[in-house]
Amino acid sequence: MLFFFSVRVEHGDVSFEELWDEWEKEVDAAQGAVSAGKIRALYKVSGQRRVIGILDAESHDELDRIFMAALPMAHRLDFEEIVPVREYGDFADDVRKRWQE
Repeated sequence: MLFFFSVRVEHGDVSFEELWDEWEKEVDAAQGAVSAGKIRALYKVSGQRRVIGILDAESHDELDRIFMAALPMAHRLDFEEIVPVREYGDFADDVRKRWQE
């Protein structure tokens, strides 16, 4: 199941040095998830402490586990939006078939 997500990083009351240390751990985890195919697309929004992407989760439960606990910066992340999405090619196939099987 694919999910679009938009997340804002709230720095709270930590120093910039502490925030950079946390970001570095998050970067390592995110790039590992991209390499593993768990994250299909990932972008940093320029000029903002915001990241958007597409995550491939097997279930809503896995989505919850990833976003609520598995991320190094989970305690600093404000999830603005999480939306289920589907591959456009699959949608196009359904349109061409007029939604009939």
